[in-house]
Amino acid sequence: MRILHYSLRFGDGLDLSRLPGDAFHLLHARGRGIQVDAPAGWMSLWWPLHGPLALSAAGCHWTLPARHMQVWRDGALRCRALGPHGWLALCAPASAWEGAAQAGEPAPMLLPWRGRAGRDAAGLFARLARDGHAGDARTPGDPATLLDALRAALADRQGDLQAHLARCNGRTLARRQQTLLRLLRVRHAIECNPDVRLDLDVLSGMASYSPCHLIRIYRSVFGETPTEYAARLRERQAWDMVSGTGLPICEITGMLGFESQSAFCRAFKNAFGQTTSEVRRLQQAHEGETGRAVAA
Repeated sequence: MRILHYSLRFGDGLDLSRLPGDAFHLLHARGRGIQVDAPAGWMSLWWPLHGPLALSAAGCHWTLPARHMQVWRDGALRCRALGPHGWLALCAPASAWEGAAQAGEPAPMLLPWRGRAGRDAAGLFARLARDGHAGDARTPGDPATLLDALRAALADRQGDLQAHLARCNGRTLARRQQTLLRLLRVRHAIECNPDVRLDLDVLSGMASYSPCHLIRIYRSVFGETPTEYAARLRERQAWDMVSGTGLPICEITGMLGFESQSAFCRAFKNAFGQTTSEVRRLQQAHEGETGRAVAA
């Protein structure tokens, strides 16, 4: 499988649907105002090196921080780089990614995922990008071998997700994979909207399940319902905002979608056993002790 390289700079745009579908497309980007559109049916790997990337798909918007990677295979995706940042992306039809594995043990199907770039995946991705630059004195690696190795490294990073496959319904591996992809779509929507209480009917529509079936199968795979997962994310965000920022509690209340400050404070106390004031006092005391230790 060949790899075609593209250099994107200030203000450039690229529609991947116009590119050949029998190749991988490796994007080297740096500069403000770059936009890339990946069509449905394609799988892509995104890696911001400096500064974040703004990604959007199916009405969801999220930010991928620097030094994190994102594997996307769930419908059309738009990438927008508004800052003067550098990033890499590797894109191809999903069938090309799945057919990239050579003879031997079949590799697991890559799932939609985002997380910190592991050393192996980062090194292989960087090698693929460097091999496309003219004037590199080193002998280029074999593209098929490097792609297989990158795919395996990404599968290793997805170990926790892959473990959920055994809990999915379906007599065949393909059916179980399809179930997990649907559930991950719901999970991703919740993660992109931690401050919005998404309607269960909306979430079930994303997965093409009835609300009752979604609750049942989501719990069997992830050990909690979508509502419980959303509440856990809000609790984590509430803790980070109370302990890690100086924002007024009334502003945090509104940002997290609570009806009133008293309702937020009750929920916070129930979740963590401490009031918001106690958490901030303890945080300030800890920071003071740390500062004195550094000065000493």
